[in-house]
Amino acid sequence: MKKVAMNCSKCGSRNYTVMKRDSETRLELKKYCKTCDAHTIHKESI
Repeated sequence: MKKVAMNCSKCGSRNYTVMKRDSETRLELKKYCKTCDAHTIHKESI
């Protein structure tokens, strides 16, 4: 498992870090963004 940062898909701010199992696909989660003040899709940063 490794630690990855999550970016908001709307504003691009890095709000979360999560532990991810080793896999080829990029992680996408619906999380709350303080900057957008809404629940948005957060994608794994590269």
